[in-house]
Amino acid sequence: MGKHLAQKLIADGHNVTIATRGNVTDPFGDKVNRIIVERKSANDLAYALKGKYYDVTIDNLAYCSNDVKILLDSLSTDKYVMTSTASVYANNFHENMKESEMDTQKIQLKWCDSDDFEYDEVKRQAEAALFQAYPNQKSAAVRFPFIFGKDDWTKRLFFYVESISIGRAMNIDNISARLSFIESTEAGRFLAHVATTDVFGVINADCIGTISLEEIIAYAEKRIGKKAIICADGENALINGMPSFGLDTTLARESGFDFQKIGDWVYPMIDFWVRELEGSC
Repeated sequence: MGKHLAQKLIADGHNVTIATRGNVTDPFGDKVNRIIVERKSANDLAYALKGKYYDVTIDNLAYCSNDVKILLDSLSTDKYVMTSTASVYANNFHENMKESEMDTQKIQLKWCDSDDFEYDEVKRQAEAALFQAYPNQKSAAVRFPFIFGKDDWTKRLFFYVESISIGRAMNIDNISARLSFIESTEAGRFLAHVATTDVFGVINADCIGTISLEEIIAYAEKRIGKKAIICADGENALINGMPSFGLDTTLARESGFDFQKIGDWVYPMIDFWVRELEGSC
């Protein structure tokens, strides 16, 4: 979603600087400034950010409390926006989860690295570090569900479409669960919205509605003209283990952002993947 975020900010006329390791060429040409830095290195960050100031900083790589600390100890910025996750609600997943159901200002802060705990806990600790250790920093933490798009490198949703196309058997343990996704372009647009409006604290971002893998598979079967092979000894599906869940977006909508209905982009995305698979045959 970082690319979509940058594209939206550029289109809106903002002066954008991107900070990456520089291993992959970005598509922005002379439309952005660049910092080459190792995000996990406190020394690198201190050197790269020395003497610089930013009105807003958007951090897509704050995976744990130590990540937050090494950046904010070197960063001079008016507002800091962290990309967080619906995983912070783990162990209490349900539809329409509200921000207040996980108050990371009240949990015990643990300084940790990404591999010290499970993903849900290290992300809770990233939020805890932000709100507890840096209370005077104007900030927001955006909690996203699964983020998918045509350019999704994880291939987690594409897996189901591809499996039907090539006849790969799948082991799926949550085919009827009502799941929550957001499209990557919309995730980028929402981060830009949070960055440029008076949104602070924790805020959920999500599409309107939920969808089941059963519905996704049925649509893909119809488009491809083949039946899915679902059996216990098939390849483990990539979203196994997720129960029904969704995020309440009242705060986001009250801030002036309108989300898409989930079906308005999931089905066209499946159409796109089917065409791509047909073209590769």
